[in-house]
Amino acid sequence: MNAYPNQYYRTNVNTSPADLNKTITLQYQTKVPDGMGGFTVSWTSAATVWARKVTMRSDEAIQAMAETGTAVHSFRIRYRSDVKSSWRIKEGDKYMNIIGPPMERWEGLQRYLDIMVKEAA
Repeated sequence: MNAYPNQYYRTNVNTSPADLNKTITLQYQTKVPDGMGGFTVSWTSAATVWARKVTMRSDEAIQAMAETGTAVHSFRIRYRSDVKSSWRIKEGDKYMNIIGPPMERWEGLQRYLDIMVKEAA
């Protein structure tokens, strides 16, 4: 029997507990009735977890006479089964939208979740 149930997603870079050095808050969207037949969108915190952050790409451009920038980051957290691509991540005072399905990763017998996010400046 294979000790790695999801061998295709195994990584070659080992993550130590010390690498999970950022605290992030996982948030999901909720709709709150406004009392007039509509609703207000609100974000609810699901959990605050330790994560490793790696910047994958960073771009700058000039749009409408103003400099804009975006960055794509990858966060690795200990595995959770409840994280969805419709959620967002809060790191300090920054909010980043998840841009793809969270990917399960195995390192030895440790199970992690890699989450790609997009940050707009």
